[in-house]
Amino acid sequence: MQYGVPLEQLPDDALLEGLTTGDPWLTVSFVRRFQQRVFGVAVTVTGDAQLAEDIAQQTFEQAWRHAQMYDPRRGSVRGWLTTIARNLAIDATRARRAVPVDPGELSLLLDEATRTPEGQALADETSAELRSALARLPREQARALVMAGVYGMTAQQVADADHIPLGTAKTRIRAGMSKLRAALAPRDARNGSEP
Repeated sequence: MQYGVPLEQLPDDALLEGLTTGDPWLTVSFVRRFQQRVFGVAVTVTGDAQLAEDIAQQTFEQAWRHAQMYDPRRGSVRGWLTTIARNLAIDATRARRAVPVDPGELSLLLDEATRTPEGQALADETSAELRSALARLPREQARALVMAGVYGMTAQQVADADHIPLGTAKTRIRAGMSKLRAALAPRDARNGSEP
């Protein structure tokens, strides 16, 4: 109790100050106090516990490097740390997403895949089926699917582009994808018969 009160009773600001001074007891107490919250935010955003552990560690490293920049007038230590964790988790999630293919390169890949007469016929048939299935979807579902599937937009970006709630965008994408899958399923599967 060299601090006058038990470490568990010190205010968040005092523990954060311990990061700037390098006090090992305050630093450990700071991490212990916030580790569950930081991990919870990271795992909620990423959906991956192992990645969330890495993000939690990065969050505390960033808090240590930038502790002197914390301004209590802009929010609580808890809110500041949660924001750091959330931003790092979003960045990690975006980095893990597939890299979009350049349309020019995609054309070359498709050309290679359809070089044979059989391949060309199959590609034309599949493309026509896909366009037809998309045309049968409700317009808002087809639009959401194209924005997400072709343009690689996130559900949040679809929501922002169409000025709709995030939940509505997710529902349109999910419902459209389900209908598209059913429409493109092999005929035997749609009729319930064995291949």
